[in-house]
Amino acid sequence: MIVALILGMLVAPLTADAQSAAKVPRIGVLHAGTPAAVSQNVEAFRQGLRERGYVEGQNIIVERRYAESGPARVAEIAAEFVRLKVDVIVTSLDVATAAVKRQTQTIPIVMAISIDPVSTGFVSSLARPGGNVTGLSTMAPELAAKRLELLREVVPGLSRVAIMWNTNVPGNLLEYKEAGDAARSMRLQLQSVEVSSVDDFERAFSALKTGGAEALIVAGSGLTSTNAGQIANLAMKHRLPSMVSSRDRVDAGGLVAYGPNLAELWRRAATFVDKILKGAKPGELPVEQPTKFELVINMKTAKALGLTIPPSLLRRADEVIQ
Repeated sequence: MIVALILGMLVAPLTADAQSAAKVPRIGVLHAGTPAAVSQNVEAFRQGLRERGYVEGQNIIVERRYAESGPARVAEIAAEFVRLKVDVIVTSLDVATAAVKRQTQTIPIVMAISIDPVSTGFVSSLARPGGNVTGLSTMAPELAAKRLELLREVVPGLSRVAIMWNTNVPGNLLEYKEAGDAARSMRLQLQSVEVSSVDDFERAFSALKTGGAEALIVAGSGLTSTNAGQIANLAMKHRLPSMVSSRDRVDAGGLVAYGPNLAELWRRAATFVDKILKGAKPGELPVEQPTKFELVINMKTAKALGLTIPPSLLRRADEVIQ
């Protein structure tokens, strides 16, 4: 009897330890780019977790993967996270969310970045997502008009603008339509240039030249993000000032970026993870839109294009890359 009692006392702590270890949540994070390209977003998400009391390797496990080689790798990672039975999957860009959603209808999915989750079918509405997906959207109605206004400041006498958008991304179609509405209100001509793969870029820029475009808006997508450097080089070759969607694309050589602060969205994504781990259902957590926007200007690109950026615009910029 005494021996049994002693053995029971010894086993109890081991069982408690095992149960405690089993309760450590495991999060899968799917980044669409390379480690170097998304390093700021990685740190922002870590910061968001720390602000809510989570420390990686202590009370939370983060399985972080990078889909450097494109859509096929995205699908592989999505399937891997399902096999690992992670508690929550955090995605960047619509292509990643779509791949994960095809793999699971039960594991909660938090979109750190989504262009338009309603038109893509990820959620029923922003207020009541339904299903297993929630998170953040980069879509804001005023973005298209603001980007065109900024381009008119950069390119005096601007009359014809092109927008390059990915036909495989539903959110890009909405972005194109909003740009069209804004262009008409400003009496600007808008040229549509569609791409769906990296092989389309050379043809697209030839079309821009033929169409007489004086500036270019590059709609955000996984395709244009992964190939931001190539797009910037082609824009430079064709002497086209480019408006891009985020700071990392200005780093790659784009002229001006105006859009949501992506690192801030990643930091906020940690809030959704925290709520879900505490029992909230993703379908009942409203999708949030950006609250912080940033204007970034690449002066190296401006000088190479022979453009003089107005001092008033430089003063309004959040960052100027020299």
